[in-house]
Amino acid sequence: MARTVPAVNRALDILELFLAEGALTASDITARLGLPRTTVHELVNTLLDRGYLVAEPSAPIRYQLGMRLFELGGLFADRLDLARQAQQAATEVAAACDESVHVAILDGAEVVYIAKVDSTHSVRMVSAVGRRLPAHCTAVGKMLLSALAPEALDACYPHDRPLRSMTPNSITTPAGLRTQLAEIRQAGVAYDDCESNEAVACVAVGVFDHTGRMVAAMSVSVPTVRWTDQRREQWTGLVRTGAAALSHRLGHHAGPAPFATTGGATAQGSLSQHSTRGS
Repeated sequence: MARTVPAVNRALDILELFLAEGALTASDITARLGLPRTTVHELVNTLLDRGYLVAEPSAPIRYQLGMRLFELGGLFADRLDLARQAQQAATEVAAACDESVHVAILDGAEVVYIAKVDSTHSVRMVSAVGRRLPAHCTAVGKMLLSALAPEALDACYPHDRPLRSMTPNSITTPAGLRTQLAEIRQAGVAYDDCESNEAVACVAVGVFDHTGRMVAAMSVSVPTVRWTDQRREQWTGLVRTGAAALSHRLGHHAGPAPFATTGGATAQGSLSQHSTRGS
């Protein structure tokens, strides 16, 4: 096993204390890490000199994370490729259930599919990246809409304007949409009960980035001929796990990564042997 440098480990331990606290004094750091006072002062002074910590203007003995960390974090975030990461995460979920898996983002009142993996069943969804659908008619769309602030939702769906219908099951009233979004917000999962296609049912869960913001949603889309209550529960659990894994790749650390993986893009909707759409 390669050797590590104790002083570097201690410096990183200090920085990681700030993940839980906004500001700390040298005494706070000493107490939390159990390090000698002199060692802490030397390490803090080094981090201050390099811009990884800064002193609070109103309280010079209290320290906060510095701009250098922001620069490094920004560079890391810029290098993350959501579509590429989403494609690999979708591949893992599809391998576990052999159904079509999609990842989509919100663009106004529409969803845009950025990643997909098709099922190998003869009756399946065959999708293409870049497809757009009305958000309120899809599981991924409703999941994403549930995270919007009220004013943003009002801008997309004014209270006095009927909603476009894609099937007899589509939500067609702003009030009905808001009621369902409240339920989705509470449950953390959204369903499409043949709302964008009469032959397809879907389940979706949100995907979060390093700031905790919902940036995408992942769904499993299944022809109704294979959709049962028992399988619905299994697919719900699986898409929760897959969405959590993708969130972890994007820097969201609410818990451990459910899949050990690394992560192209695609999504539209039409069942082979049946012209269908959904998600």
